[in-house]
Amino acid sequence: MTLDVIMAGFGGQGVMLMGQLLAYAGMVAGKQVSWMPSYGPEMRGGTANCTVIVSDDEIGSPVVTRPDVVIALNLPSLDKFEEVVKVGGVLIYNSSLIKRRPTRTDIHIIDVLANDIAAELGNPRVANLVALGALLEITKVVGDESLEQALKKALPAHRQDMLLLNMRALSRGRAAANPVLV
Repeated sequence: MTLDVIMAGFGGQGVMLMGQLLAYAGMVAGKQVSWMPSYGPEMRGGTANCTVIVSDDEIGSPVVTRPDVVIALNLPSLDKFEEVVKVGGVLIYNSSLIKRRPTRTDIHIIDVLANDIAAELGNPRVANLVALGALLEITKVVGDESLEQALKKALPAHRQDMLLLNMRALSRGRAAANPVLV
């Protein structure tokens, strides 16, 4: 099995961390992984996206042009990446910030109130993990144990106290994943 993912948003939304966590969790699970970041030209508040490939087989190229899954955390990301999701693929979008419903009718669309759920959890910075939880629920690409180990590795020593909150955000994202084929 190979899963190609594009994660996108603006700088500061934790897009790169999301991608790194998925890649680390894939490594922990014994899979082949690729993570490739991409930043817009702006110094602050610009666009950010990354591609992640998690595979049981060797990965020939880190380039993803027709992803199985796109996570769009803001409207410019939805506008840019909605059309590239492969037919039958999944588009997860942050409906807390994106008020336009995606228009594709040949993909699974999952709206996740990522920012609202993060606010309920008491920390708006975990919206990215809510969205990642939705991806994990839909794809089952890695298990919770692998992700928890990845979080422990990715969080700096002074942020290890955030582990429980991050795991709760992932869990809430899993619960919020409700695919609809339109």
